[in-house]
Amino acid sequence: MTGALASMRVLDMTQYEAGTSCTQALAFLGADVVKVEQPEVGDPGRGRTRGTDNRPYFLNWNANKRSLAIALDTPEGRDLLLGLLPKFDVFVENYGPGVLEKLDLGYEVMRRHHPRIIYARLKGFGLSGPYAHYKSYDMVAQAAGGAFSVTGFEGGPPTRPGYTVGDSGTGMQLALAITAAFVHRLQTGEGQEIEISMQEAVTYYMRTVVAGGSDFGRQAAPRGGNRAGPTVDLFPCAGGGPNDYVYVMATTPRMWDALAGAIGRPELREDPRFATGEARTEHADALGAEIAAWTSQRTKYEAMRVLGEAGVPASAVLDTRDLHQDPHLVARGFIQKVQHPTEGELTLLGWPPRLSKSDVPMAPAPLLGQHSAEVLAADLGLAAAEIERLTAAGVVGAAQVPAKA
Repeated sequence: MTGALASMRVLDMTQYEAGTSCTQALAFLGADVVKVEQPEVGDPGRGRTRGTDNRPYFLNWNANKRSLAIALDTPEGRDLLLGLLPKFDVFVENYGPGVLEKLDLGYEVMRRHHPRIIYARLKGFGLSGPYAHYKSYDMVAQAAGGAFSVTGFEGGPPTRPGYTVGDSGTGMQLALAITAAFVHRLQTGEGQEIEISMQEAVTYYMRTVVAGGSDFGRQAAPRGGNRAGPTVDLFPCAGGGPNDYVYVMATTPRMWDALAGAIGRPELREDPRFATGEARTEHADALGAEIAAWTSQRTKYEAMRVLGEAGVPASAVLDTRDLHQDPHLVARGFIQKVQHPTEGELTLLGWPPRLSKSDVPMAPAPLLGQHSAEVLAADLGLAAAEIERLTAAGVVGAAQVPAKA
């Protein structure tokens, strides 16, 4: 099988996570993604969290790509990129405000070299408006998009969300927009510029909270902690670990009946304190104590199994170690093993969408400049001697891939 986007070629000039998540999504769908990096330095994400140029951060966000290292701050390097451009369908960048303009690689310049190019730009606050020149990272975008304001407990301060949806959530929206622009180009022959603001992208994930507590912008939605109802809450489980909890979402009368039966307390249905939804809300603390008395005697996995089989939506709180070993994810083939040329076997989380006619195997993230010679020879027809000259001059970077034992 070949990937659904096997006919799409992407020049990926992204860094860290927001842009790289976008281009990795396209790669997982089959696109040929060539990551353009600075020789010797590479994506700054290579330098995070560990002591080689292949940190877990980079390895998790750049699977299924090729790496081309060229010095864009040199005339020859810039010319190489512009020479490659007509061979590709999409150009993606998420550099800080004004960086591409300083390199003279803006949309108008690129369009002159390749009129059909799809030129995608991901910025913290977009290309216009009073915040356009502000720099941004994931949590800045989440603060600006409202996510901090609804995270935390009532009476407490806004709280930093634990996941990085400001980056990766923006990247997924941009990947969808690129795919739509690619379909448009197939139909009309037209390229186009795409712009996405991280702040605006975060607001997309806020719509349910906005709908439930903002009254169309007339007030601020409150922070509610873990409890969203008398039977929608987090409950402690046996073990005493920091993540030994189960989250329960019994949101309907039928689910409440199932919950009472599952914990072996069917009589609670007739208890006047819990007989109606209003009564359960009024006595939420007492009801929570009854449920916690049951969950605290069971592991989070056992509680999840009993409740799930009874028809009660519930999940153990899986930590990042649990995810890599979760029997359900393992059984579904979501946990992937890949062999990296310098890091050995890596265990990675897979790509959620499953296309029955276009599966794409997972491949490890590339070494810096691993595919420089390959790309320049295939797309520009450069001879080995010329590539060696450019490498010696520092215009091109090339990785030495260890020989297989």
